[in-house]
Amino acid sequence: MVREIHVDRVKDVVRELSIKANYFLPQDVLKALNKAIETEESPVGKEVLGLIVQNAAIAAEDEMPICQDTGAAVIFLEVGQDIHFVGGSLVEAINQGVSEGYQDGYLRKSMTDDPFLRKNTGNNTPAIIHTDIVEGDQVYLVLAPKGGGSENMSAARGLTPADGMEGVKKFVVETVDRAGSNPCPPIVVGVGVGSTIEKAVLLSKKALIRPVGHPHPREHIAELEQSTLEAINNLGIGPQGLGGRTTALAVHIEPHSSHIASLIAAVNIQCHAARHAEATL
Repeated sequence: MVREIHVDRVKDVVRELSIKANYFLPQDVLKALNKAIETEESPVGKEVLGLIVQNAAIAAEDEMPICQDTGAAVIFLEVGQDIHFVGGSLVEAINQGVSEGYQDGYLRKSMTDDPFLRKNTGNNTPAIIHTDIVEGDQVYLVLAPKGGGSENMSAARGLTPADGMEGVKKFVVETVDRAGSNPCPPIVVGVGVGSTIEKAVLLSKKALIRPVGHPHPREHIAELEQSTLEAINNLGIGPQGLGGRTTALAVHIEPHSSHIASLIAAVNIQCHAARHAEATL
């Protein structure tokens, strides 16, 4: 049986999530930051981590943005195949929700209409929308604001199958090392491996919304996540690039099946404000 959802409901949810994601740091991120305060060896690094947590608390209490860069509105949609949207265009409703949320929440509008002409659209649209069709009659929606500073540190590379897990690890660590303090560490590192270039990049972005510190269910992937995290934290970049052993809070790797001749790897870095909010309709 087909279930109908009016697009106005989607618009209202997107508006709410736009504000929520920018005001309130998720509990998994706060937990990881507080744990890092306990383990960080550098006095300066420990102090910086404390200030980051304090900033998040002030933002939540005063209901104001965690960071001045309130990001591009990246949206992941899982749409049940038994749903029929009514009342207009789903994409237009999502963009209207972003527009209203960024206006009503006093959030910075950062989107331009053309990558070269650079005219600001004035409402932080268009949103970047990724849609998966799944079984069932529900919609699962995640809104993850993505700041420009961390996004600019992204990278992708075509490795050879012979490079294997060590080759992927080396590429990820090199990417973080090159980024240095630019993405405002401590960071969360999303990695997509396999498939084709566009899929690997998408997987690297999607990896960022996994709860911080939750290892991949495949044992060999979880082991690679942990060893890569240790290598990154041995770089000495530290919180905000001021030195220490907490350069990254987590490395999340999402693998995909691959062509026999390919080993594509993509890295997407998220700053310490690993913002996202979710809802199910």
